[in-house]
Amino acid sequence: MASASLLRRNLDDLRDTATELAGLRELKKASASLKAESAAQAKAVQAGSVVFRNVSKTYQSSAGAVPALQDIDLEIAPGSIFGIIGRSGAGKSSLLRTINRLERPTGGQVLVDGVDIAQLNESDLVRLRRRIGMIFQHFNLLSAKTVYENVALPLKVAGVAAQDIARRVQELLQLVGLQDKADTYPSRLSGGQKQRVGIARALASGPEILLCDEATSALDPETTQSILSLLKDINRRLGITVVLITHEMSVIREIADRVLVLEKGRIAELGEVWRVFGKPQHDATKALLAPLQHTLPEDLQARLVQQPPKHGGYSRILQLSYSGEGGREPDLLRIARSLPGQPQLIHGGVDRIQGHAHGRLLVAIDGHATLPDLQSLTQGPTAIAHHIEDIGYVVESEHSR
Repeated sequence: MASASLLRRNLDDLRDTATELAGLRELKKASASLKAESAAQAKAVQAGSVVFRNVSKTYQSSAGAVPALQDIDLEIAPGSIFGIIGRSGAGKSSLLRTINRLERPTGGQVLVDGVDIAQLNESDLVRLRRRIGMIFQHFNLLSAKTVYENVALPLKVAGVAAQDIARRVQELLQLVGLQDKADTYPSRLSGGQKQRVGIARALASGPEILLCDEATSALDPETTQSILSLLKDINRRLGITVVLITHEMSVIREIADRVLVLEKGRIAELGEVWRVFGKPQHDATKALLAPLQHTLPEDLQARLVQQPPKHGGYSRILQLSYSGEGGREPDLLRIARSLPGQPQLIHGGVDRIQGHAHGRLLVAIDGHATLPDLQSLTQGPTAIAHHIEDIGYVVESEHSR
């Protein structure tokens, strides 16, 4: 009896153990599946992301060490258009070229899709560069090859089959609007068409990141606009992260989601374009924005004085500024009702950046009228601007009398 009882207990223990082991195996499988799913999700989220962690770059010259980048810490979101701007020598190209490791940082890390690219071996680096396209200021096309051959070149180097190359090149030429130029040589193309070839070639391997090194600097304004429109369309349709460098704030305003202002290799300003344009903090940003500002015209500037004239007619000039915050926009009727007399709009302009109104209006009021409290006109629901500045008096000219 005792032996039978002991045997039953052992059998029960074995069944319990087997059940526990089976449960552990299922749990392990579920855990592995969850990890794989999380890794796949992380990879999907990170595709096209770039992170700079305390990046620095120093060049050596006969005169000694020359710092090009210092303490660069920022993230570029996947699928975004990120602008880098600065004056000559600010470090723009050096920073851009660290993304595909054409430049190796002296210190810090550059992460592409979460991977520290400094650790990649030669074969991994080749694979990385196939995921990162690049276009250049002077196009870098091969003059002895046709448009088709220029676009097909990276695919041939990668060993892609001829029939797949033909299909891909036709798709890309259709995308950039050059489907009828396949057999044309670069010398027969305009600057804008050459850059479109460069863009098609950069997209040949299906990259997730597109680097643009002063891509519009050699183009006229109309062609620049068409290339920027094309880049925006590519970003929207393909979801590619676009990183561009330029010295023109008008390019940043037109295309970028976020902007980095570099000054002497350091971050001067970083943020959403509308915020940086609306409230520039650094002197470098203000200097770069100056050509876009609506300032007093020269003929009025010549007649501007800081004290009211003792004789003759004159107007007082108010500058109304809009930074894009809080949805506040110029309301001409409210402005007319809030200021004394019959205010006149004499100069200015307002742009819309990412859905926010930015700009300045210069308004003339009767110089003899009592000026209202300007601070109160920038606050609350009845505000007429984000900032109002009394910039002086303008004496009436003989022509205006």
